[in-house]
Amino acid sequence: MKVDFGSIKPAYIQIAEGIEDNIISGKLKTGDCAYSQLIIARELNVNPATAAKGINVLVSKGILEKQRGASMAVAPGALERIVAERREKNIGDLLSELISEAGKLNLSENDVVDEVRKRYRSMEEII
Repeated sequence: MKVDFGSIKPAYIQIAEGIEDNIISGKLKTGDCAYSQLIIARELNVNPATAAKGINVLVSKGILEKQRGASMAVAPGALERIVAERREKNIGDLLSELISEAGKLNLSENDVVDEVRKRYRSMEEII
């Protein structure tokens, strides 16, 4: 996980997304202790309050939860919530932009679907 200080995206959002990425990749699983704000602050060279704000974003979304006598842990259902949110927000936004651009270029739905399939297959070869 890292923070791009040149980005227009606030550091605390980048921290929250980095933790979500670790949940998606399987580095963090349900019940695992998440990184403490002090560790995040030290490793990413950010203010502890910034790290805490990133963690609190995930707490408010139900991704992390406070465990009695311990630090924050990955909440049950966190992975599913992250995937659903990103699917709706990121994929939905990208598809809307794609469809709009396809309309400007007079591409049919089939043209767009064929192009997506072709690109998807070429990416599968890389992965």
